Amino acid sequence: MGENIVYKILKNHIIEGKLEVGKPIGIKIDQILTQDSTGTMVYLQLEAMRIDKVKTKRSVAFIDHNMLQQGFENADDHKFIQTVAEKHGIYFSKPGNGVCHQVFLERFTVPGDTLIGSDSHTPTAGGVGMLAMGAGGLDVALAMAGGAYYINTPKVCKINLIGKLKPMVTGKDVILEVLRKLTVKGGVARIFEYGGEGVKNLSVPQRATITNMGAELGATTSIFPSDERTLEFFKAQGREKDFKELKADKDAIYDEEITINLSELKPLAARPHSPDNVSEVAEIGNIKIDQVAIGSCTNSSYEDLMKVAKILKGKKVHKDVSLVIAPGSRQVMEMIARNGALADIISSGARILENGCGPCIGMGQAPGTNGVSLRTFNRNFYGRSGTLSANVYLVSPETAAVSAIAGVLTDPSETIVDLNIEMPKEFIIDDSMIVKPAQDGSKVEIVRGPNIKPFPINKELGDKIEGRVLIKVEDNITTDHIMPSNSKLLPFRSNIPYLSEFCFNTIDTEFPKRAKEYNGGFIVAGNNYGQGSSREHAALAPLYLGVKAVIAKSFARIHKANLINNGIIPMEFENEEDYNNISLIDNLEITDIKGALVSKTAMIKNVTKNSEFVVKLDLTEKEIEVIKAGGRLNYVKQNN
Repeated sequence: MGENIVYKILKNHIIEGKLEVGKPIGIKIDQILTQDSTGTMVYLQLEAMRIDKVKTKRSVAFIDHNMLQQGFENADDHKFIQTVAEKHGIYFSKPGNGVCHQVFLERFTVPGDTLIGSDSHTPTAGGVGMLAMGAGGLDVALAMAGGAYYINTPKVCKINLIGKLKPMVTGKDVILEVLRKLTVKGGVARIFEYGGEGVKNLSVPQRATITNMGAELGATTSIFPSDERTLEFFKAQGREKDFKELKADKDAIYDEEITINLSELKPLAARPHSPDNVSEVAEIGNIKIDQVAIGSCTNSSYEDLMKVAKILKGKKVHKDVSLVIAPGSRQVMEMIARNGALADIISSGARILENGCGPCIGMGQAPGTNGVSLRTFNRNFYGRSGTLSANVYLVSPETAAVSAIAGVLTDPSETIVDLNIEMPKEFIIDDSMIVKPAQDGSKVEIVRGPNIKPFPINKELGDKIEGRVLIKVEDNITTDHIMPSNSKLLPFRSNIPYLSEFCFNTIDTEFPKRAKEYNGGFIVAGNNYGQGSSREHAALAPLYLGVKAVIAKSFARIHKANLINNGIIPMEFENEEDYNNISLIDNLEITDIKGALVSKTAMIKNVTKNSEFVVKLDLTEKEIEVIKAGGRLNYVKQNN
């Protein structure tokens, strides 16, 4: 039997366990990616392990999220990360060098390598054949320290691409179609491997867009072959030596297979407030728009912005529309500046933002009250834009640019513009904003600002747990709901005590007060709890507020891992109907929690209602030991 790409890479990296679907494995990690929004916590945790130098082939710290310096906090965090990086053997990408995933794609990717990053869109690197996964900060720190990264062996689902995209239909439309078919839960416990004759018709930037948004499926990751198109990309980046051909065997085995005919796709858009709420642009109709934002790690490549420039050339942005554009990297910005495309964009009336994440993570450019915003981003969760009443649609750069001119959402296939972009044979290569680590880290002094506070550490698990139901939430609660991310809160990512005051702020402003009043307790949730960003702050803030366990119908992969890493017990209803019988402030009790962990089921007594219900504890033996220790840091200390 032939092997798929995923298993080829896993077999080369497995150091613990066996490749059987659903079984836990530990894999060696070659490269690491962090960014400043989650990075301070990662490096505080790395310091706690007392590691002199990271053990990976390469680790890179990026500054791309917290770019607005309205106070000292962001600048202090940047300096902290830079000095930690210099001391511990980590490359440092300075503010302005670009979005972590775009820069990593350009300058650091290696087909066949493994990568984890403290950002859920790390799978972007799968566009060139890396096995790249988003992970919680502590898992990233442990991998930098030389530890294995643990996952349950996922199913490998082949997405067979046939045909060729029509003009004005893009890689963004491909992944929106996958989301329409499979939903935000469709990728849970799966890796999507793209193959078929249609693959050769997709450029590396288009492939990276698709793997980037695979995160919205809840997938472990997504991956493309490394082929002739990949080689062209590496040659243009002056990195031909990093190229390796990587493809599935002709008789490769897959757990599932889906076929998508690229020739049949039309321009698509995700309606508010979920990436899987997808319809054809033509079906949605010509709704009036207020804002268009082009950029993010999903669609900020040279190819994307060249197409935008061609559409905008000689035209003006509609008088009622604000168009903002953020190039993905300094390389992209310089390339379009030198060839004149940036002038065409500016002449249209567009506003140029920094090479960073910007509006995608709520860092500026919040829409107006009830505003309609078209964005080329990956997420349109409620409140993520910074304006609770805004309606955000996810679209391709082509749809975004055409609509910015028209003033209404417009099907770009109705516009005749030649978008055949000739990719440069050589990109401008200037890595001067990537700081190499010090040769002798012992001489580097780490600089800590007053905003950097110690992260909370759980206590060893006792014999029983009890507490009140502090909040009850519905299906598909995102990490943006749990720990909001915006320009006011992002500067405090290294200050959990302050951040905790805003936990669940978009749903229930009384949650922090209630948690303190009852000395912690339980969160009760529906399906897919914790989808979205990898931010472990969505576990750290509840931990600080005394949350002992989360009882949900099901969990998103990374958030469940973050809960376990911090000693918060993830529990799943055995009978989902029991969710309906629990109310806010109900008093819950588990008398023998350690025994429950061993048996992997627990009987929970609802003292308030004088009733009982059963929950499942779907944990590996190692995860049980981590929970007992009160989190992974405690576990590591106990076992060293």
